[in-house]
Amino acid sequence: MGVALVWLRDDLRLADNPALHAAVESGDDVAVLFVLDDESPEVRPLGAASRWWLHHSLRQLQRSLSAMGGTLIFRSGAARQVVSDVAREVGATNVHWNRRYGSARMIDADLKSMLPDAHSYTGALLHDPWSHLTGGGTPFKVFTPFWKAFVAGPPPREPLPAPTTIRGVTASSDTLDSWDLLPDRGWAREFADTWKPGETGARDRLDSFLANGLALYHRRDEPGIDGTSRLSPHLRFGEISPYQIWHAVERAVTPELRGNATKFLSEVGWREFAYHQLFHNPDLHRRNLREDFDRFPWQPLNETHLAAWRTGTTGFSLVDAGMRELWRTGTMHNRVRMVTASFLIKNLGVDWHVGEQWFWDTLVDADEASNPASWQWVAGSGYDAAPYFRVFNPELQAAKFDADGVYRGRWVPEFGTPDYVDPIVDLGASRARALADYAAMRGEPQPE
Repeated sequence: MGVALVWLRDDLRLADNPALHAAVESGDDVAVLFVLDDESPEVRPLGAASRWWLHHSLRQLQRSLSAMGGTLIFRSGAARQVVSDVAREVGATNVHWNRRYGSARMIDADLKSMLPDAHSYTGALLHDPWSHLTGGGTPFKVFTPFWKAFVAGPPPREPLPAPTTIRGVTASSDTLDSWDLLPDRGWAREFADTWKPGETGARDRLDSFLANGLALYHRRDEPGIDGTSRLSPHLRFGEISPYQIWHAVERAVTPELRGNATKFLSEVGWREFAYHQLFHNPDLHRRNLREDFDRFPWQPLNETHLAAWRTGTTGFSLVDAGMRELWRTGTMHNRVRMVTASFLIKNLGVDWHVGEQWFWDTLVDADEASNPASWQWVAGSGYDAAPYFRVFNPELQAAKFDADGVYRGRWVPEFGTPDYVDPIVDLGASRARALADYAAMRGEPQPE
């Protein structure tokens, strides 16, 4: 009998955790480690909202492990060194982790060569990116054939059970509070009114969606109703797996809701597609996937306009509602995310990297794949992207998806009163300028 070290990252759950399952099933004693790595250059440091979520998710995981005899070891520092140190301290005879797919996988590859008997598993995605390619053996760049090929294959495996007991091994550990993950800014004080981080919260959210939201999913584009799953932060931190979601939906679906379920599962597929993009482009948040966008003539940054966008005071009610929802809750309805991103990029002429970084800092579900892939989709610089000449008109979007004003009234109570701010730009003129900039990037004649 030996000691198995389980290194957790974005997989903060006990159920359907392949690395933890393998360690427990081996019969070894088990040490469970989480490393706060703000030092390795391959790791993108978390934004403030994500750090808030991480604190509360780790706290719940710590309690859950303790209840079954385990211990969660907290360490901070560069993961290559920390994991090696802890493996030596606990006398690990084998090490287990679930795979990552961005540039941090270089750390994992190095550790596999350094540690005895190291094993990695597929836990965050339904398919590893290298196992899901086109017929020509190249990465998919368009979602529809990507997803069509997936659903034509075998169904995802069944979720693994959570362990009932763990023979825990401990080592010296930081305290969670010593990491100061909770923001010292007042804007996070309302997050707890909206969210319940942790594995229990993830299961409750899924159950609620299946009981109520799935029947409304055909109205998912309407931000004033509760028609989306709101599972994204739980998925981002691995408090629930896509396998658990997939099979829970399939068990709950009725013939009447099959269309809604199929569409919802395809949105799980969009997350997969984003991670496939990240795997093949680890610098996804820094580099335009379409190289012609490197020549795009972004407007000089107008700090006043940028501040208005960030604070939800642009004078466009749907944009302002979304940005205020983000600030107050750490999230934003997906349809409104597209509208606010389009407004920043196309009506204000701001480089998409600026908006992506703001969302990275303020979203509780800020994900290293989905966040930049979504911004590149709106900008037109990514795979299967919305064409740059598609400009979301925030007034038309509001009329179509929030006709009764419920969503805007919730977040912008002064909307429709004399106290509401004037629009900061002219939609028609800014759209024309955006199209002219796009033509200039492509070397096309400028309109007279």
